[in-house]
Amino acid sequence: MATTTLSAQEAKELVKQKLVDARLNEKDAETVADVLVHADLRNVNSHGVLRTEHYVNRLKMGSINPEAKPVFNETGPVTGVLDGDDGFGHVIADIAMDHAMDMAKRNGVGMVTAMNSSHCGALSYFVQKAAEEKLIGIAMTHTDSIVVPFGGKSSFLGTNPIAYGVPAKEKKPFILDMATSNVAFGKILQAREEGKEIPEGWGVDEHGVPATDPHQVASLSTFGGPKGYGLSVIVDVFSGLLAGAAFGPHISRMYENLDQKRKLGHYFCAINPSFFTDRDAFLEQMDAMMEELRQVPPAPGFDRVYVPGEIEQLHEERNLKNGITIAEPVYEFLKSR
Repeated sequence: MATTTLSAQEAKELVKQKLVDARLNEKDAETVADVLVHADLRNVNSHGVLRTEHYVNRLKMGSINPEAKPVFNETGPVTGVLDGDDGFGHVIADIAMDHAMDMAKRNGVGMVTAMNSSHCGALSYFVQKAAEEKLIGIAMTHTDSIVVPFGGKSSFLGTNPIAYGVPAKEKKPFILDMATSNVAFGKILQAREEGKEIPEGWGVDEHGVPATDPHQVASLSTFGGPKGYGLSVIVDVFSGLLAGAAFGPHISRMYENLDQKRKLGHYFCAINPSFFTDRDAFLEQMDAMMEELRQVPPAPGFDRVYVPGEIEQLHEERNLKNGITIAEPVYEFLKSR
């Protein structure tokens, strides 16, 4: 499929304008655009600007509130709940992490659940934000049912991603952002958009048989068998039950019923290392640990050992210079008026 390469700034402006045209205020539109382009810069295109058309459709159908006014209730010294008023998940998540970070700076830890939200995009954006403030960031969110539980044939869980961001002193932060499925469903959507096959093990068809044609994928599989399955349930507990939201098959579907508000939940945590140990020593040890990991001799077939998140950071450095590449139909939609 044909692609177009454009600068990150141009992509942000195009996304922002499409959202503003759909009646979203400029401030929130800028936040959403920033999160989407963040994903494309890291080559996590499944969570990038290709999602814009879907969000515009939900705005037009009324399931995302363009005039949302999230309300934060600080329930304790280190806890709080954010009611997102059915707005954009990207904006709600950003506000929730800000509150978690503020509590962590004051009291060592901050934990915030968000409710009445919608799809919030790449979690790496929010944990990286914490890490840049020399805090440890944790984020979780549930998604609609598309993953078979270990040993099962039909979907029950979502891709249920979890992310961690850990600061370092001189080096870039450690960023782990992963779905508890083998891949995020966005990878399937991207393969469909680009007309490519997928590796066996990403998903199964309606009969539970592994599929390589992305159009035949009915459900995804958890990573690591029962381990990924167990972790996926935990994510649903933290971002669903703890947030007073639905779980598993009771979560509204992202690409169906576009006129219905999704009522998603998220969980965010920020931890201040200085409340547990000497902060500078902690940051220096993170530098040392990541460097020593990189020095581990590579196994046959590998050129070197990478720290989690490092490959995406290298993509970001390159794409900031050379631009991000998106499918031509996505670019045409962004330019259309």
